[in-house]
Amino acid sequence: MDNKEIRLIDYYDDFDRTLSWYQDPILCKQVDNIDYTYDLDRLIRMYRYLCKNGKCFYIKFGQAIVGDITLLDNNEIAIVVAKEYQNKKIGRRALEILIDIAKKEGRKYLKAEIYSFNIQSQKMFESLGFIKKENEMYILNLD
Repeated sequence: MDNKEIRLIDYYDDFDRTLSWYQDPILCKQVDNIDYTYDLDRLIRMYRYLCKNGKCFYIKFGQAIVGDITLLDNNEIAIVVAKEYQNKKIGRRALEILIDIAKKEGRKYLKAEIYSFNIQSQKMFESLGFIKKENEMYILNLD
């Protein structure tokens, strides 16, 4: 896979596409530690919150929108990659792009809450230099 195939594009409402990602119970468990899937109302509330409190982007792989990633005002990162696109280093590349954005903005650090059972995400964040600081919080110093 060519990393140039992965880009971040500004968020816009596309609930028909994104709701399907959040209909996957495994993904919802990984991301929110919940045992149920999203309905449209919950999805809309989530995106409104992310956009109000940070910069939300879609992850574009080739011509497909395959996930979303947000850099919140409090330096926290939230990322979702649709199940069929996981384990292809798409999330890793999206994180690399977001880290570059944060550096250009002059942010001092980034953080991500990763649940203890989400080993796959822990490994990805650690491979980019994030260090586990407490319970489920990972920090990347940008200085």
